[in-house]
Amino acid sequence: MARRGAYAKGVAKREEILTAALDVIARNGYRRTSVRELADAVGLSQAGLLHYFASKEELFQEILRKRDDVDMAAFDDEREHRIDGFFALIRHNSEVPGLVQLYAQVSTEACDPEHPAHAFFVERYEQFREIFGKLLREEQAAGNIDPDLDADRIANLFLAAADGLQTQWMLDPSIDMADHVAYLWHLVTRRD
Repeated sequence: MARRGAYAKGVAKREEILTAALDVIARNGYRRTSVRELADAVGLSQAGLLHYFASKEELFQEILRKRDDVDMAAFDDEREHRIDGFFALIRHNSEVPGLVQLYAQVSTEACDPEHPAHAFFVERYEQFREIFGKLLREEQAAGNIDPDLDADRIANLFLAAADGLQTQWMLDPSIDMADHVAYLWHLVTRRD
């Protein structure tokens, strides 16, 4: 029984680390946050913190996975139009620039098939395309989008637009990411 208790404590500590990391990185920024600061936030040494992860790269990947989980829970609510949750999520990103920086950095590094987060990002993009493609097909069925348009390709274009706008926003914070994505939605649906 002690083994199961130790495992549960390890899982709980790992969750505590990830939750604290979201806050620290969102507040300080990705480049200004060290592993030592993350460890200090949960009362561990750097070695103690990394004991819960196979590598520093896995730590950052799991921080991003936790971010996705938190974001989906916060913005996957019952709205009149499901797309509004997506716009709210993009709006929220402008409030957590450090996490946007982390995402941009790790996603770029993960383009290398040897990178530890490569599979995570491949899966993440597949999931996004599936979720967004489903939303677009529902809008097509409702008569809001031209049925001849390829929903999967449009989903991919929205993903590319959102990621590209994040990069532009990091360079010029006056860019309203959510407004631009909402405008793209309007162009596709011809609806506000």
